[in-house]
Amino acid sequence: MTPGRHGGLARTPAHERLRPAAPVRGHRVASDRRRILLCDADSQSLRAVRVLLRAAGFEVDATRAAAEALDRGALRLPTAAIIELVLPDGDGVEVCRRLREWSAMPVILLSAVCDEEAQVRAFEAGADDYVTKPFRPRELVARLLANLRRAEPGPEERCVRLDGLEIDLSARVVRRDGDEAHLTPIEFKLLGVLMQNRGRLLTHNALLQQVWGPAYMDARQTLRAHIANLRRKIEPVDGRRLIHTGHGVGYRLAIDHELVRSRVSALHDASTRAARARPTPDYEVPGRGLRVA
Repeated sequence: MTPGRHGGLARTPAHERLRPAAPVRGHRVASDRRRILLCDADSQSLRAVRVLLRAAGFEVDATRAAAEALDRGALRLPTAAIIELVLPDGDGVEVCRRLREWSAMPVILLSAVCDEEAQVRAFEAGADDYVTKPFRPRELVARLLANLRRAEPGPEERCVRLDGLEIDLSARVVRRDGDEAHLTPIEFKLLGVLMQNRGRLLTHNALLQQVWGPAYMDARQTLRAHIANLRRKIEPVDGRRLIHTGHGVGYRLAIDHELVRSRVSALHDASTRAARARPTPDYEVPGRGLRVA
């Protein structure tokens, strides 16, 4: 895999062959328990975090490049990923977005950039957490464990409100600005799958498998037709998209941008409180902003 012409990560035939090696279970993918994919371009930071994770009982698959991280993740899916924002051959947000095309594993972005727009981009790409450097080692491990707990299968969310759209799975009712939208059973099932994975890009094959079954894996035109009908029934009249297209890949349901902003604001508040209370560490990686106590 090589960097794309415009700075993105280009797909290669080898990468496409690797992806099916991890069997999909619902919207999740089978993974190696307690194994973390770690990607950080800085060798000192990479080494320090790897030591930290191993001390916490994790197996670590460490790499310094975005393309290699995606290849390794496709070949042998980890439990979670910790990705640095700035990488030599790409961007941590793009790596997160690509992982989200086929996996629901927790993804944590690391960065010395404490910038609201960077954090919003990360969350909108499907990141579960954003940790700024310097950070306390126990805090990183605690955040990782908390995200792993949240990733465990649990009761499905039954009701969602999104930009004037209300989806109630229990009552099997969908309303647009208070008016009921009359969906066919297939449209409702399709919307339910998108809702349970909102913010994450679901591939055509994943949607066809979950909504229609394995016999319809080649029925992409059927999927496109139902997506078009669904958009017509649930999206605002002003043309704003709730169902976004990943060209050549699949579809995702938008997330609540106000919720993203509130998460970023809460993250800033927590980081400020932690910085004020943070004691002097026993050891610091020189010049890199990663502190290891």
